[in-house]
Amino acid sequence: MCKWILIFMCAVISLQAQAQTGFKPVADITPLKQQFAKAAQNTQSIQCDFVQEKNLSMLSDKIVSKGKFWFKKDNKVRMEYLQPSYYLLVINGKDIRIKDAQKENKVSGKSNKLFEQINKITVDCVRGTVLDNADFTTKATENTQYYRLELTPVNKVMKEYFKSIVLLVDKQDYSVSKITMAESSGDDTTISFLHKQLNTNILDAVFSAK
Repeated sequence: MCKWILIFMCAVISLQAQAQTGFKPVADITPLKQQFAKAAQNTQSIQCDFVQEKNLSMLSDKIVSKGKFWFKKDNKVRMEYLQPSYYLLVINGKDIRIKDAQKENKVSGKSNKLFEQINKITVDCVRGTVLDNADFTTKATENTQYYRLELTPVNKVMKEYFKSIVLLVDKQDYSVSKITMAESSGDDTTISFLHKQLNTNILDAVFSAK
């Protein structure tokens, strides 16, 4: 259950994913940090579609899911899976709500070390300071269209779940278009964000954890 939460990490500034070829090392990461932070500060809300592709080591075919995504400052996230089955995850501050077709669970981020770390990363992404997060080492590469940020966890809790987290950032507006999470188990999950609408009015009731 815990590993699903990171799907939301840094999705606060997402765009449609595209090709990832021809990357080379970033000579100076400072301007990237500055522009990434500026873009995050200017993003108050996001509403978009998403496509998730999950590769399981025990299966030859990908598991593809589709749904709707909402974000609102500060630290309010709703991700609603519609295909192939219903699944809901809502983060509202420290409160986390998880629901499927059969049952609903509520979790407090204060009571779980992984949730605490995830909330910290989420806030870093909202503030645009994820590249300064001491829980990860960062490798930055680029091509003509994108920055590719590979985050490798050094935090003990995160290392138990993830081998790396890769963000694809659009150079036009420094928004994240794709998130790829490689798990320690050998599985990986990729989330692409589509048809994004920035800074629209989203009611707080969308993120109700009741």
